[in-house]
Amino acid sequence: MKTLFKHILVLAVMLGTFTSYANATLEVLPSFNSVEKGNSISVTDASGNIVFSGLINFNGNIRQLYDFSQLKDGIYIIEINKDFEIEINTVEVKNNTVHFLNTENEKIFKPVFRVQNDKLIISKIALNNPKMDIELYYNNELIYSETVNGKEVLNRVYKLDHTIKGEYTAVVKSNARVFTKNFKI
Repeated sequence: MKTLFKHILVLAVMLGTFTSYANATLEVLPSFNSVEKGNSISVTDASGNIVFSGLINFNGNIRQLYDFSQLKDGIYIIEINKDFEIEINTVEVKNNTVHFLNTENEKIFKPVFRVQNDKLIISKIALNNPKMDIELYYNNELIYSETVNGKEVLNRVYKLDHTIKGEYTAVVKSNARVFTKNFKI
């Protein structure tokens, strides 16, 4: 009888402990629930300081991998950097409660660079910003520059002189970000 009472007492203490730690709630689910190993995450506070930045080590749900309720009260911007896109969402943390402010996150599509023989192909989905500045460098010297305006998909093919071998760099500026690709011919 004594051991049964001890087991019940231990169980009651454990349940009380678990419920006291369960005060962090997530009001609205983020729309970028699914993340994959190798994606990167960064959390920035309202003043622009990076609070956390790193690689995601597991596939899964962002809510289960990261506990945003442990952040200090305030507004934070969470960026998930995936293969071809960057997903951005804003959260508010107040009294260990996380509230996602915009129900639909913002997506920035990255440009895709492909090199085939002496051709450089640059493609970018431009749903939210139809402007793309492109610069091509050969051995760190600017050899070509242009601004492309489009509707939904921006495509450009650049034929390079196959007799001029060396290091090339393509730089695309779009959505207030800079994307680069280094390649050789």
